[in-house]
Amino acid sequence: MKPHAIPALFMRGGTSKAVMFHAHDLPPNRSEWDPLFLSAMGSPDPFGRQLNGMGGGLSSLSKVCVIAPSRRTDADVEYTFAQVLIKEARVDYRGNCGNMSSAVGPFAVDRKVVKCENNPATIRIYNTNTHRIIHATFFLEDGSTRYDGDLVIPGVPGTGAPIRLDFLEPGGATTGKLLPTGRVREQLSIPGVGKLEVSMVDAGSACVFVRADEIGLSGIELPDMLERNPDVIERLQAIRIEASIAMGIAEDAAAGRAISAVPYIVVVSRPANAPTLSGEFISSEHIDLTVRVLSNGQPHRAIPITASLCTAVAAKVDDTVVAEVLSFTARGRESIRLGMPSGVLSAGAHVALTDQGWIARSGTFLRTARLLFEGKVYLSLVH
Repeated sequence: MKPHAIPALFMRGGTSKAVMFHAHDLPPNRSEWDPLFLSAMGSPDPFGRQLNGMGGGLSSLSKVCVIAPSRRTDADVEYTFAQVLIKEARVDYRGNCGNMSSAVGPFAVDRKVVKCENNPATIRIYNTNTHRIIHATFFLEDGSTRYDGDLVIPGVPGTGAPIRLDFLEPGGATTGKLLPTGRVREQLSIPGVGKLEVSMVDAGSACVFVRADEIGLSGIELPDMLERNPDVIERLQAIRIEASIAMGIAEDAAAGRAISAVPYIVVVSRPANAPTLSGEFISSEHIDLTVRVLSNGQPHRAIPITASLCTAVAAKVDDTVVAEVLSFTARGRESIRLGMPSGVLSAGAHVALTDQGWIARSGTFLRTARLLFEGKVYLSLVH
């Protein structure tokens, strides 16, 4: 049987990669999308490599983005993100990928989804997963995206043109509330772990924050060190599932296990000298907070942008476990330097305490993107 082919772009956005589709190239019935995305990525793969597809065996490399023109007055395009699981025949639409959000504007311009005469261009993106607006601002050259530039982002070799992402009103992207339980910190009873103090915050994406020393970690472990310790991964997953129930994302533990995209579990600790994946070291004086993230069951090689947004917001909310370990010099600054496995990421957030409680007004990041190829992805729907 001849393989089915669909026009697509393969792009890097920030520290992630994804197959990018124009919505008009996909079936109008979204229930038909999952088999296509699974085939494109090479999932499920019991070996965890996705060797039979475009995926790379990591959650940050197993993504699909679908772009369409928007009829909304506040958006130019609509963007749906799909996290394709690696070993399971499942696609999760519960969250957004902030890194791949940086590739959406360039895709929209280069594929003529929108017309843009301004330079730099600002593309207003409506993310259908979180129902939030993102503004992507970047430079053009001869009417197409300019990808070459001098910006370096941690975790990506080389340089690229800056793409500014402004996440507008990011609070409650997953649950509808910045503080899903109404409290800035509380104790959860975790099966197999015991009582643990956490903060649960939802800005850009829902996250549960826990101090590294509370779960027997130093906070500077690299991903492969965590992966070699299945007890730690199991403990973190148990925390994530219990937080999922407390935040109203899942009804019970079984549902929490089935929803892999959210919440992220974010392990935080005070600034410390730490190794990076490149073999270099980060000095504690160059960071404000040390962060490690579990994403879709895997220790993330960098940090998801939506998780970094939520971390920056949580750091500015008084009495969270994140604010507790934030460096004193960072308090009051808009931008916070997050030390993570690939280096240092600056995350800007505007947070305010109002009569109605804490609100997150915006979050800002600089990313780069790259078009890797344009053509057709061939799908085999028989496994």
